[in-house]
Amino acid sequence: MTRMFRWLIPHPFLTLLLAIVWILLQNEFSAGMAVFGVILGVLIPLGSSVWWPDRPTRFHMGKMLRYSLIVMWDIVVANVQVAWVVLTVPNSKLTPAWIVIPLDLVSPEAITLLAGTITLTPGTVSADLSDEGHSLLVHVLHTDDPDGVRDDIKTRYEARLKEIFA
Repeated sequence: MTRMFRWLIPHPFLTLLLAIVWILLQNEFSAGMAVFGVILGVLIPLGSSVWWPDRPTRFHMGKMLRYSLIVMWDIVVANVQVAWVVLTVPNSKLTPAWIVIPLDLVSPEAITLLAGTITLTPGTVSADLSDEGHSLLVHVLHTDDPDGVRDDIKTRYEARLKEIFA
């Protein structure tokens, strides 16, 4: 049964995510649209599974939900901080920085989530991943402490992603 389930739904999280997104994109909820969302959620990962041969074998959904809440909170806080910087700090006083974040993550999915998290948070952008995948280049709009930003990203996001994909 498990083997057949893995064949039919190779990426359960992606299946669930696609179905939910499809349902949320509809103007009105109906049973037909929900069923169609589930069908899309099964067919798209099934059709693309050949390009995911090394998918993560372990994924902790509870930790991912906590991580998502932390990221949403950080986005709200960063919006306020960036608005404050834009409204109060003259352009000549801005101190942007390029920061290299050494990565302990090895999973491409975890690295992608980290880069996406950084980019989603206002005031920071993931600009480049090293060829070997050992470091991430991040641009920060305004900081007096680049090392503190690096340490914050590593402890607040990367450490949690290591637990999620452990």
